[in-house]
Amino acid sequence: MERDRLYEVDALRLLAALCVVLYHYTFSGWSKNETAVVFAAESTVTRYGYLGVDLFFLISGFVVLMSAWGRTPRQFAVSRLVRLYPAYWFGIAVTSIVILTLGQGLYQVTPVQFLVNLTMFQAVADIPNVDVVYWTLWSEMRFYFIILALTLVGMTKTRVLGVMWGWLALTFAVQAGLLPQAADLMVQSEFSHYFVGGMALFLLYRFGMSWQIALLVPICLGNAVYQAVRYANAVGERYHVSYSAVAVGAVVVAIFLVMTLVALRVTKPLGRPGMVTAGALTYPLYLLHASIGFVLFNLLDDYVNAYVLLAGVIVLMLAAAYGVHRVVEQPLAPRLKRWALGKQPVPA
Repeated sequence: MERDRLYEVDALRLLAALCVVLYHYTFSGWSKNETAVVFAAESTVTRYGYLGVDLFFLISGFVVLMSAWGRTPRQFAVSRLVRLYPAYWFGIAVTSIVILTLGQGLYQVTPVQFLVNLTMFQAVADIPNVDVVYWTLWSEMRFYFIILALTLVGMTKTRVLGVMWGWLALTFAVQAGLLPQAADLMVQSEFSHYFVGGMALFLLYRFGMSWQIALLVPICLGNAVYQAVRYANAVGERYHVSYSAVAVGAVVVAIFLVMTLVALRVTKPLGRPGMVTAGALTYPLYLLHASIGFVLFNLLDDYVNAYVLLAGVIVLMLAAAYGVHRVVEQPLAPRLKRWALGKQPVPA
């Protein structure tokens, strides 16, 4: 219900998105030769911005379980589909138009690629994403399937805890090579600890501390640090830079600490209703910023100071995200829910 809304989490979601935006605009873009605008000094810090995705996944574990609690399978499925697809379809359409009309050959979008991407299941068909950032949506979708299964069997604290322990066990089995790599399609051992950790923190928020939660959260944190350092090494090799294992670990610990404070309601006084708008900007900003932003950098870098261009593109993307929220998401969401559910009420 609205009175239970964690406004501070809305602000955290936008913070995570802005970290990813800065990572792309001030580091990965020019490192991959997608733009000629170099931010060498700033990138020593902003190269860590991809860890905003880790915060996204931890928040998802928390808020998606929260949103599913007490809902029927149909209500949960409709709420997720309505949340994901309208803005996603709009983002694909706009990104494709910008790429084909202004991209100067930087990217390619084929009709088949475009159509398959509309499903959000392009990874299954091994079709490239229209925009590189869409890979996270497939990770989220697989998490939703697990939550949907819980709504089908009936969601209780005991059953949720059982699924979490089982998911962690499968995670470690994959990491130890005891299961075939194909099993990782659903296990997602690289990120499962964030989803499980977020779920555990929601149970802490709803039911209070228990010995199982007291074990689950540190285990998830430990594996998160381990995997994050490994992932940072892989990113460093890809871009020919070095990452500090201490810095990566510290960021992951900070992510868990902040969300633990949320679960303990320590951050509740910091929340403000106006933060809902920040949360609303997050998803469309994430969908729109990458390829479109790189195209704008390439079109304007000869005419505009790099820092002015950076600030201007970020402001433009935030404005576009607000427009998508007001023009696409807000009008369509209630209509699609009514169409899919009829008179069936959907908990807030």
